[in-house]
Amino acid sequence: MDMLVLKTITGVLMLPLIFFILWRMVKWAKGMPKGAYIFIAFMPLISLFPIPPTVFKNVAKAKQEQRKKQTQNDE
Repeated sequence: MDMLVLKTITGVLMLPLIFFILWRMVKWAKGMPKGAYIFIAFMPLISLFPIPPTVFKNVAKAKQEQRKKQTQNDE
């Protein structure tokens, strides 16, 4: 029962804080130019699209080449 009370108290304290922070962010964003406001509004959508596997392969190849160059420079 103590855990339920602790979770309830935490929720009651955190929820208004979260709403206050979000309200301040919206108020701050509305003061910016409309283009920036739209840009910030759609930025989270980028995280919905996965990074294609070919990009990961290119990054891995670049890291290997960089390691080879470093070992050649060290020798």
